[in-house]
Amino acid sequence: VAHLERTGYYLTVKDNQVVQLHPSTCLDHKPDWVIYNEFVLTTKNYIRTVTDIKPEWLLKIAPQYYELNNFPQCEARRQLELLQARLDSKVYQEGF
Repeated sequence: VAHLERTGYYLTVKDNQVVQLHPSTCLDHKPDWVIYNEFVLTTKNYIRTVTDIKPEWLLKIAPQYYELNNFPQCEARRQLELLQARLDSKVYQEGF
């Protein structure tokens, strides 16, 4: 998974690798979050075979894998922490 940073590049969420979408990617925009199949090393770091995703899917479908305490400090972690707080608040509110 990679997150679009303010620089216009993506940062892989687990190991903070700066990457770009491969030119063969068929997306017509730069989604904020993507999941990718291939990490291609050329003169640049590319990710290929990418799909636009919603970040809440990461927290709901694979919470063990996306355990935020194991993430390096980065923008993606901050975004996911904010999202987790909102999801927790929503679950809390639905309990009443």
